[in-house]
Amino acid sequence: MEKLKIRRADKSEAGIIADFQQKMAWETEKLELREDVLTAGVGAVFEDSNKGLYYVAEQDGNVVASLMITYEWSDWRNGTVWWIQSVYVLPAYRGQGVFKQMYLHLKEHVMQSELRGLRLYVDKTNTAAQKVYDSIGMTQEHYAMYEWMKG
Repeated sequence: MEKLKIRRADKSEAGIIADFQQKMAWETEKLELREDVLTAGVGAVFEDSNKGLYYVAEQDGNVVASLMITYEWSDWRNGTVWWIQSVYVLPAYRGQGVFKQMYLHLKEHVMQSELRGLRLYVDKTNTAAQKVYDSIGMTQEHYAMYEWMKG
């Protein structure tokens, strides 16, 4: 088995990423996303890197995980923080450190750049993911997230 390769996703992988997002929404929230909206949303990221960027984990020529990065400007830090979103690892690859390797890849990029850090949010009930994030050295901070979403 070849070593896991972490890299920026290619536009040709948009369909795989959209499929992963559909699966993740169902697994985490029992939510079935509209395929046309999801496909357009993933495509928009590839068309405009100001919206974000995708990373994938590849093993033996197959994409086994993906995540999206979005950006937050921090006036407190005078720099950009990367937000990790839309994390999905194929079930057969879970528990093998795939996300950890992706996180360490991103962390190294942050360390070698002007970026200020990494953040993510997790559903309060997703204790399995919280254990993973704790185990790789991320900390649960004192902020609570609130949101309002249009219909």
